[in-house]
Amino acid sequence: MNLRGRIGKGAGLVAVAVLGAGLALGGAAVFGGLGSKTTTIRELQASVAPAASALPRTSGLSINDIYKRAAPGVVQVTSTSTVTVQPDPFFNDPFFGNIFPQQQTQQSLGSGFVIDKAGHIVTNYHVVSGAKQVRVSFSNGSSMKATIVGNDPSSDLAVLKIDASSRALTPLPLGDSDEIRVGDSVVAIGNPFGLDRTVTAGIVSAIQRAITAPNGYTIDHVIQTDASINHGNSGGPLLNSRGQVIGVNSQIETGDSGGGNVGIGFAIPSNTVKTVIAQLIREGRVDRAFIGISAVPVTSQLARVFRLPVSKGLLVQSVQPASGAAQAGLKAGGTQVVLAGESYRLGGDILVEADGVGVANLDRLRDLVAAKKPGDSLKFVVYRGDKRVELQVKLGRQPGSVSG
Repeated sequence: MNLRGRIGKGAGLVAVAVLGAGLALGGAAVFGGLGSKTTTIRELQASVAPAASALPRTSGLSINDIYKRAAPGVVQVTSTSTVTVQPDPFFNDPFFGNIFPQQQTQQSLGSGFVIDKAGHIVTNYHVVSGAKQVRVSFSNGSSMKATIVGNDPSSDLAVLKIDASSRALTPLPLGDSDEIRVGDSVVAIGNPFGLDRTVTAGIVSAIQRAITAPNGYTIDHVIQTDASINHGNSGGPLLNSRGQVIGVNSQIETGDSGGGNVGIGFAIPSNTVKTVIAQLIREGRVDRAFIGISAVPVTSQLARVFRLPVSKGLLVQSVQPASGAAQAGLKAGGTQVVLAGESYRLGGDILVEADGVGVANLDRLRDLVAAKKPGDSLKFVVYRGDKRVELQVKLGRQPGSVSG
């Protein structure tokens, strides 16, 4: 499915959807394309949004308790940017004086939350992307200027900082997103359509989703929820029944509704958030390792029909020039075939292992690369025809976007 609306640019400013967990294989065939108005979800399954009375009972806090504890730490983020507006061709006349592009100021609304007493605030990258000025406002109505400490388009995360008394700040604790299970109760707090500190509740509808980041890379291990989130919720927290942040609300599936909530939202998992914000606070940016290939999984039908030497692995479809993969000698397929409506390039290397770990799917390879730094190496085992070959791949640095 590819009808997705990003939820951070304020009401009426529907910015299209965009999470590269840092894998950075490289290539749209791996990550999915980021069009001007669409993005891609992999493995999306339908889920039914339960009524509030149908929410599972837990031994955790009530929704009201969670709200009272967390709401003071949730902020509204207002970003101001300058955009270029092309002249109306119907009035492209020197008498009207409207013959050149005009600069206009644009404001966008999103959400965020305090993470420490030093004044750091987490939000989405797409909420503050291109901003000339950022302000945050709290539940008591106070508003103050915020500086952007760092941002990471590959995970759609950003860190802001405000100069405020530590006593005035209510940091929200980050939980362990690996512990969540489908059906767990969750609460979202944010500023949909500018309605400050709105709370909604639901469940974890699915886990291990993959969504597309603003720069075209993939964000893995994403949480799907039916808690109502809409435009303006971006950057706000998704909390578990203990009041811990287990995700940052980032995207929604809009279907054919024209941009509103249809009970399918996506949150960047807190364990990804922990890793990214630590680097953003320390360095102002995140360096990710990069292989430089696009690949597709081998299917049992593909292996059988074309008599491939293995039944599991990744078919290398392209190799980016000057990348670590190219320097190591990885070879891409050159023979185009179609099977069951899917197109493949055969004849290239089939990657079966990386550092001794089997790689039958892209998620596994992305996780292995995400654990590395630029300059590190991975030992690949590939099949080249019927021959088993070992290659040492030195990882490069992820480019700013899929297109490089």
